[in-house]
Amino acid sequence: MDARVTVAQTTKAASQREADEPHSLVVRFGLDQPLAMDAGVSLAPLTIAYQTYGTLNADKSNAILVCHALTGDQHVASDHPITKKPGWWWIMVGPGRPIDTNRYFVISTNVVGGCMGTTGPASLNPATGRPYGLDLPLVTIRDMVNAQAMLIDHLGIETLFCVAGGSMGGMQVLQWAASFPSRVFAALPIATAAKHSSQNIAFHEVGRQAIMADPNWCQGRYLEEGVFPTKGLSVARMAAHITYMSDEALQSKFGRKLQGREAPTFSFDADFQIENYLRHQGTSFVDRFDANSYLYVTRACDYFDLAADYGGSLALAFKGTKTRFCVVSFQSDWLYTTAASRAIVHALNAGGASVSFVDIETDRGHDAFLLNEPEFIATTRGFLDAAARARGLPPAKGSSRTESPEEETL
Repeated sequence: MDARVTVAQTTKAASQREADEPHSLVVRFGLDQPLAMDAGVSLAPLTIAYQTYGTLNADKSNAILVCHALTGDQHVASDHPITKKPGWWWIMVGPGRPIDTNRYFVISTNVVGGCMGTTGPASLNPATGRPYGLDLPLVTIRDMVNAQAMLIDHLGIETLFCVAGGSMGGMQVLQWAASFPSRVFAALPIATAAKHSSQNIAFHEVGRQAIMADPNWCQGRYLEEGVFPTKGLSVARMAAHITYMSDEALQSKFGRKLQGREAPTFSFDADFQIENYLRHQGTSFVDRFDANSYLYVTRACDYFDLAADYGGSLALAFKGTKTRFCVVSFQSDWLYTTAASRAIVHALNAGGASVSFVDIETDRGHDAFLLNEPEFIATTRGFLDAAARARGLPPAKGSSRTESPEEETL
């Protein structure tokens, strides 16, 4: 057998094990503690996989919940158990870093519908003994947040010092602030929007159709069939990855440079570096993520429209809130634009909220919040420091370097 096939099969088997036996903390809620879902059904039993970093102080006032982006997970600052790469936000979370684990108690969960230990389509359905597949009810951002609130209750934390996250994580931040305003002292929504645009939905639909068109998808029952829609998921990832980078970044990094050759081959091989790069992004992604989970989390983003729950007025979602906000956008982000962040800021102002807004100039596009962007790092540190003083938390201690991590998109 080809050694590459053996490695791929081993990696995929390990990934499937993470769905039910994650390398992280877990809390299991029984039939008597169901999650009431927006789809009109209850989900029970429910497992939530999570990680914590730092120490919870005596009055439980220093807890920060970090919400992950589309294909992220609970391993925000610890090595990923499948890829062995550093946590997806290690540049921001750790001793002396902006989200300082010497000062704060950081909690990160895998969302409902994910594939890293929280109940999702790859998890075993106790009613059937088979993976849920598409039998799992469709999930919304509010479902994800309500499940996180169950975990926070379980940990005995009444008020979170801060809820922070980018992209889909930013949607969760906004939902937390709207659903539980008295439980969120500070909120840091980054590179996000209060609703998914038609263009956003369109890109997600292309990805879902790529997965469902793969013969190995098997109507969502591929795990039982012992196959995996690798090609479809890879194409979905490639399409999504284009939206995470700006045109300037793509041109600067790749331009029209050829991949390891002097002239075009006049074939459909990866002649251009950008083609090779996208193929690599697609093939590496399938080792760590479940195809059905991709369907679920993209659909959750599509359904997100916070103002719709308040008669179409986003300002009403935040009316009278005491939460402190810092909204961050990136000028070259065309997936969740600066205009989308400004709309959030205007709604917060109309609702009487305390809000600051930082629009950062960078050519790195949507992925900028994952990378070494000095202005973003300084903004996060400054906002949390000011909020910590208002909260009465002790001063920060120590410092740490902020090297750029290996490129990893979510």
